[in-house]
Amino acid sequence: MFRFVGVLQPLGLGLLLFFLCLIVQSSALGFRRGRLVNGFMGDPSKIPTLQRSLDSEDLWFEQRLDHFQARNTRTWQQRYFVNADYYRNDSTAPIFLMIGGEGEASAKWMREGAWVHYAEHFDALCIQLEHRFYGKSHPTSDLSTANLAFLSSEQALADLANFVAAMKVKYNLAETQKWVAFGGSYPGSLAAWAREKYPHLIYGSISTSGPLLAEVDFREYFEVVKASLATYKLDCVEAVTRSFTQVEILLKHMIGQRNLDEKFKTCTPIKDSIENQLDIGSLFANLAGNFAGVVQYNKDNSPHATITIDEICDVMLNMTSGPPVTRLGVVNDMLLKQSNATCLDYKYDKMVSDMRNASWDSEAAKGMRQWTYQTCNEFGFYQTSENKTDTFGDRFGVDFFIRQCMDVFSNSMDAKYLQNVVSQTNKHYGALKPETTNVLYVHGSIDPWHALGLVKSSNAATPTIFIEGTAHCANMYEPTKTDPPQLVAARNKIVKYLAKLLEGYSTN
Repeated sequence: MFRFVGVLQPLGLGLLLFFLCLIVQSSALGFRRGRLVNGFMGDPSKIPTLQRSLDSEDLWFEQRLDHFQARNTRTWQQRYFVNADYYRNDSTAPIFLMIGGEGEASAKWMREGAWVHYAEHFDALCIQLEHRFYGKSHPTSDLSTANLAFLSSEQALADLANFVAAMKVKYNLAETQKWVAFGGSYPGSLAAWAREKYPHLIYGSISTSGPLLAEVDFREYFEVVKASLATYKLDCVEAVTRSFTQVEILLKHMIGQRNLDEKFKTCTPIKDSIENQLDIGSLFANLAGNFAGVVQYNKDNSPHATITIDEICDVMLNMTSGPPVTRLGVVNDMLLKQSNATCLDYKYDKMVSDMRNASWDSEAAKGMRQWTYQTCNEFGFYQTSENKTDTFGDRFGVDFFIRQCMDVFSNSMDAKYLQNVVSQTNKHYGALKPETTNVLYVHGSIDPWHALGLVKSSNAATPTIFIEGTAHCANMYEPTKTDPPQLVAARNKIVKYLAKLLEGYSTN
C-alpha cells in the first residue's frame, strides 16, 4: 500500500499535481474578496527544511487572444513551466497539468508541494500553465476595462485546450497518454470544468477547494467563519460579536471615534468619514476580514498562514486585555504586522482609485483588479454581512460590493447585471450538479469556500473527499510530520484515485 505517513515518501517516479488556490479580500491588511493581494497560495511551504532550491525556466506559448471570434487573429505570449525529472517518457506515462489562477504562477510549485511527491510515484511529465492576465501572461497592453473583456473562465479553459493540443505536438506525446488537471480554489473549479468542457483532452481532474456555485450574495462565507471559530471555543464567537457591537457604540461619539482610531491604528481619522457609509462599510469589512483571512488558511503549511484560529480566539477571550473592542484592536495589530502595514486604510475612494489603475506596473495589477473584474462579470462571490444582530453587523451587504463593480469598471455592472451573469455561469457549468466524470472534489471543513463546493455526493461518478478540521487547499501544500491523520488519509485517497484513473499503477 502506498501511504503518506506524516511526510510523503517519494516512491516511484512522477505525477504533477495541478493547482493554485485562491483567497478573496484586500486592504492595507492584504486580504480582500477571499484573496491575498499578491495571489492565492503563495509558496508551497513555510518550513525552510522542506524547500528545494531548483528553479524551472520560464517558457512561452503563442496563445490566441480570442478563441470565440474567428476573425480576431491576435496572439500573445503565455507563460508555462515544465518539470520532466520524473517523466518515464513512453506511450503510457501520464501528463499532469497544473492550472494557474488569479495570481502569478510560481516556479517553486514545480519542485515543492504534495503534487511533486505524487509526481515521483506516477512517472508523469509535469506542466504548469499561468492564467491569462495574471503574473507575466499579458494578453494586452494594459488592464483597461475594454481589454478585460478577454478575461473569463471560458477563455482560460480554451487556453488550456489550445495549449494541451500544442504540447502534444511539441513534446511528441502519444494519444494514449492521459492528461490529468489539478487546481485549488478558482483553479480547482477550472480543473473540474476543463474535464467537463474538453473531455477529449483532459482525462481526469483533482479539484481542490473549488467553488462550483456562483453566487452574488455569498453570505454563507461568514457563517462558516463563525462556525470555524467556534470549533476552538464557542465563547470566541460571542466575544467577537460583542467587540463589533462595541465598535458601533463608539462610532456614535467623537471621543469614541478617536478611541477607535487609536485601537485600530487608522490611517485617517474616523471623524472625517463618519457620514460616509462606504468608508464605514470598508472599515467593518476590513475588521471582519482579519478573522476571515486567519480562518481560510488556518494551520495550512503555507508562508502566509502564520496566525491561527487558536491564537486570535485566545486574544479575544483574554479579559485581562480589556473589553472586547480592545481585544479586537489587538487582533488588528497582529494582522497589520503580518502584512507589514503600519496603519489600517479603510478609505473607499482610495481603494477605488487604486483599483482603477489599469497599468501593468500598478499594485492592483498583481491580481486584484483582474480578479475583481471576474467576480463582477462571472461569479459574484461577495462575502457579505447585512444582519445588524449578527456577529459582524450589517455594514457590508451585497450592495456595498456591487457598488465597487460600478465604480471601478462600469455603471452597467449593477445588481441586475450581476444576477444575469451569475445565472449564466451556473447554467454554463452546472453549478452543484456537474455533469462530470473522472473528477475528484476535495474540500476542508474549516475553509469557508466549501459552502459553494461539492462536499457530498451520492453519485459514484462525482466522488468527494471532505477533510474535517482543515482549511483552504490544505492537501496541496508540502506535507509535514505534524499533519493531522485525516489530512494524511486524504492524500492517500487522492493517490488511490489517481492510480484508478491511470490504471496499471500500483499503490503498493
